[in-house]
Amino acid sequence: MPQPDTTTRPLAPGDSFLHTTPGDALARPVLEDLEREYDSRYGNLFGEPASVEINRYPNEAFTAPRGTFLLLLRDNVAIAGGAFMTIDDTTVEFKRMWTHADFRGQGLAKLVLAELEAEAARRGYSKVVLSTGPRQPEAVRLYLATGYTPLFEVGGDPEKIVIHYFEKFLPGGQR
Repeated sequence: MPQPDTTTRPLAPGDSFLHTTPGDALARPVLEDLEREYDSRYGNLFGEPASVEINRYPNEAFTAPRGTFLLLLRDNVAIAGGAFMTIDDTTVEFKRMWTHADFRGQGLAKLVLAELEAEAARRGYSKVVLSTGPRQPEAVRLYLATGYTPLFEVGGDPEKIVIHYFEKFLPGGQR
């Protein structure tokens, strides 16, 4: 079995990470585009619009100290992002992974994932759980390539699996 590729490139000049909240004005375009993307890919597959999932948790769930909303900014404009919320004393759940369509294929999601993992470990968490849907094969590839353990049959029919769950234990995270 091939080893996961956990190397990440450095941030480009003009790029920076911002740990913020979903209520930050810089986060609004991210959440709006996530909603559009999910609705486009899934339509009514789950019986509700994407806005229901995106607003399922209060902003406080993704706010320090129990969570974070991470933006990768290029010249103060969000080009990628993600978030986590606390599940229990040792575990966080990553959610809201997003890359602007104009910047996909450049490894930005991998940078965001690595920064979220580092932040979770800095806060003492030792385990990450996350999920993605059947119509996001690029997300499945990303998580498999970065060392996440699939909790489903890889190679199975994505539409029958429906929700693709993953987990990963973080080096150095202790609680």
